[in-house]
Amino acid sequence: MTAVADPSNRWGYHPGSTPLHRLSPRTKLVALLLFAVIVVATPREWIPFYAAYAVFAVIVLAVARVRAGDVLRRLTIEIPFLIFALLLPIVATGPRVDVLGFSLSVSGLWGAWAILAKATLTLAMSIALVATTEPGRVVLAFGQIGLPRALTSIMTFMVRYLDLIVAESHRMRIARESRGFDAHGVRSWGILARAVASSFGRAHARGERVHLAMVSRGYDGGS
Repeated sequence: MTAVADPSNRWGYHPGSTPLHRLSPRTKLVALLLFAVIVVATPREWIPFYAAYAVFAVIVLAVARVRAGDVLRRLTIEIPFLIFALLLPIVATGPRVDVLGFSLSVSGLWGAWAILAKATLTLAMSIALVATTEPGRVVLAFGQIGLPRALTSIMTFMVRYLDLIVAESHRMRIARESRGFDAHGVRSWGILARAVASSFGRAHARGERVHLAMVSRGYDGGS
């Protein structure tokens, strides 16, 4: 029998007993938001400040005992920002400077630096929050700081049912492979597309059934 991983790990949470694990989720969320505001508000020319922020982020991740490999893997989410930052010095206007034989915009270079620094620092601290707080408690913390109940309800259902959909997709993949299906080549695209459509249809139908069941029990969207 194949072992089933802890669903919460799909969200990046790692159980532990570090000081950050014991800290209140609301406190961690408020600290993250405050850190993000400070980083975004820092002028891009204040490079020593960004160095200090980076040292602080590394210390927090070390205290949380988040492995460097996990951090790097989750930082891949900012690849679109990286691509945009790489293109910015090329397409931006204004005074230019030669760098390794390329004529690059000075303002574009500063803009690329600001995007990468701000995004990476904020994302690193977000990884620390997610790694030390269970997904459900993160949603609860959003509600405690004043996020509308409708949004927290949506987030709660997303956390609960996304794992269910992922597990169902995993079972469908095993069923396909047990019948000799090999997902290689253009010919497999149609089968994969039908599988995705089937998963979407089942998820939508399940959502409708859950909503009707909740309404029949008096749910009004606020609690």
